[in-house]
Amino acid sequence: MTNPDTRTQTDDPGPGRYAAARQLLLSEKERPGPPRRAALARLTDDWLTGLFAAAAPPPGTALVAVGGYGRGELSPRSDLDLLLLHDGTADKAAVAALADRVWYPVWDLGIALDHSVRTPAEARATAAGDLKVHLGLLDARPLAGDTALVTALRTTVLADWRDQATRRLPELATLCRERAERSGELRFLLEPDLKEARGGLRDAQALRAVAASWLADAPRDGLDAARRRLLDARDALHLATGRATDRLALQEQDAVARTLGLLDADTLLREVYEAAGTIAYASDVTWRAVGRVLKARTARPRLRAVFGGRSTAGKPPAERTPLAEGVVEMDGEAVLARTARPERDPVLPLRAAAAAAQSGLPLSPHAVRHLAATAGPLPVPWPAEAREELVTLLGAGPPAVPVWEALEAEGLVTRLLPDWDRVRHRPQRNPVHTWTVDRHLVETAVRAASLTRRVGRPDLLLVAALLHDIGKGWPGDHSVAGETIARDLAARIGFDRTDTATLATLVRHHLLLIDTATRRDLDDPATVRSVATAVGTYGTLELLHALTEADALATGPAAWSAWRALLVDDLVKRVAGVLAGEPLPDPEAAAPSAAQERLAVEALRTGEPVLALHTREDEPLDPDEPEPVGVELVIALPDRPGVLPAVAGVLALHRLTVRAADLRAVRLPDGLATGPGGGAGEDSVLVLDWRVAAEYGSLPQAHRLRADLVRALDGTLDIAARLAEREAAYPRRRGVQAPPPRVTVAAAGSRLATVLEVRAQDAPGLLHRIGRALEGAAVRVRSAHVSTLGANAVDTLYVTRPDGTLLTDGEAADLARALEKALR
Repeated sequence: MTNPDTRTQTDDPGPGRYAAARQLLLSEKERPGPPRRAALARLTDDWLTGLFAAAAPPPGTALVAVGGYGRGELSPRSDLDLLLLHDGTADKAAVAALADRVWYPVWDLGIALDHSVRTPAEARATAAGDLKVHLGLLDARPLAGDTALVTALRTTVLADWRDQATRRLPELATLCRERAERSGELRFLLEPDLKEARGGLRDAQALRAVAASWLADAPRDGLDAARRRLLDARDALHLATGRATDRLALQEQDAVARTLGLLDADTLLREVYEAAGTIAYASDVTWRAVGRVLKARTARPRLRAVFGGRSTAGKPPAERTPLAEGVVEMDGEAVLARTARPERDPVLPLRAAAAAAQSGLPLSPHAVRHLAATAGPLPVPWPAEAREELVTLLGAGPPAVPVWEALEAEGLVTRLLPDWDRVRHRPQRNPVHTWTVDRHLVETAVRAASLTRRVGRPDLLLVAALLHDIGKGWPGDHSVAGETIARDLAARIGFDRTDTATLATLVRHHLLLIDTATRRDLDDPATVRSVATAVGTYGTLELLHALTEADALATGPAAWSAWRALLVDDLVKRVAGVLAGEPLPDPEAAAPSAAQERLAVEALRTGEPVLALHTREDEPLDPDEPEPVGVELVIALPDRPGVLPAVAGVLALHRLTVRAADLRAVRLPDGLATGPGGGAGEDSVLVLDWRVAAEYGSLPQAHRLRADLVRALDGTLDIAARLAEREAAYPRRRGVQAPPPRVTVAAAGSRLATVLEVRAQDAPGLLHRIGRALEGAAVRVRSAHVSTLGANAVDTLYVTRPDGTLLTDGEAADLARALEKALR
């Protein structure tokens, strides 16, 4: 077979021969990346040139490649962007016939084709009204026919682009912003669109267009390599899927990684994220430069009017306003002062960054590049000024983010904090997380900056926020690894032993409050004492409380809510009491509330379930809260088997999300109530105190809940079948298969109950299934605590034997295995 790179337009232009040569080229493994894209473009050039020649084109016509094909970059499933250009002298029927002779063979092969037939004047007019057409024509490349016609069009289109730059570039900037709003930020998406998302190939094309305007140019360092990396990933995606797709879906990532010769999908995402970060940073810098140029051009007519048409060439230089030692503001950026000497001032990078963030200014890329090239290393431990400047930078809030990214772009962050490189661009595959690990750390510091008035040591809060997930770059429990790293970095930054120990504790236990509050029984004294022991002091508790909130807010909308805040506040209040020496109440001695007692009396009198659905008086519902704290549902009924699965199933049928459930047997004194069968002595009633919230819509009416509960208990309502019907009604979606459920016995140290922790895929009726399995195991549930993040549920169950005693270790292990088997 003829080598695809040496084919000429005299070869057979038939689609079959081209298809075979194309398939052979795409199956080669020796030259992926730019060489293969260029070879595919040349092969396609030769084929289309042959088609054009075989069609006997009339004079004054030309075939033109535009867009990505015009740049000579063809991915395996790329569209062909073609323009049939004619000077208007040929017969329209002849031009139409020529177009058909070229377009139809392309369509016959199933190749997507973006095509048009225009004269130069029509092409220019269309470009004037359609920005995307104008952008495509900037890369116009002649394939066959009248080359002079194409050259003249390119010259005219490029001249129009430069003449209209003051109008076109703001239009392009708006287009980029709208695309980013639709498609998101590529470097933070688990399934990014390599082309449309911010930092993707469209933005790289926009930077080329800005450079072509001669108004501004993008930072060149690493930009071409970043663009090549995204193109290589798209090539591999096309080959792995066999489709023209730009979305790097989860199920395709392993195959794409293998095609690129990478270790795994995480390595692929880190490379893609790094490339997108380079393009996004270059875009920010470039669009700021465009803004300054356009602002200056707008100001020139006003200056000429002021000076009576005289030249302003001798106007004074731009004003430089001091911000800090060695740092000034100029043209809306923080830049280095003329007197700055980075080689003699190792604190200058942090001082400049802090001054820029506190002033709400971007840090000049030229200044950052100069600092990276000339500033000396900080001594270890850092001097106090360097530590204070880091805290000042972090405490600036949202303006700290672009400044930090500027430092990262030039490698200064890794130079300051060597362990940062392990978390840089590291993906987090839990969909609850909005950001990569490195950006999440910065966002947590941003959130913590708004909470510094709540703590006595704002500096420790901000640094702990920056370091709390630093262990995610290492194997094993990231909190344990992070504690060691935090000790090393805290000492490097210059904190003393006491502060270093506090920072290490905050990093080690940054999940302690949220996990305990949502997964443990706060009425159990052992729960509160264990947290108090881990925290140690009230000052550390105060810092951990603020860090918990900042961490959750920076994770994503599903990680924090009024309900979670309420639980954490309650836990912190109890732990603070223990640290202050206050005794904890004995939950066994707690009497039922008056409301619970009233319901219990009524349940015993009627022999049927009685329930009340209401908010607590001190916790009103907030109509603006996206995830309300929920309402309290109290159910009383004569003690009997099957209560937990029945109630949980009815709540699931009514689309109520369970946050927590407390189950207790209430004994009423003799004479206070008598059941339907009469009798004397103490009567026992089961009281269930639930905290629930509607999945959507309004809460169901209490009488409907009660009616379904009665039916569930007497067996006339088949809850399992109803839940199965609902699940079957939902369409199955393609995606990553959820891992199997896991049940463990938690070492909670509770003297009240054995604690089981169930981790499973969240689904309607999960607690109902758990309740059924526990009923079959002949254990009693004392309380249940439900925590859901995204698609993952963590349900903690406090269980005892029927007589209220704890299970032995062997019984607990057997129960965990049985429950896990039942949930599978």
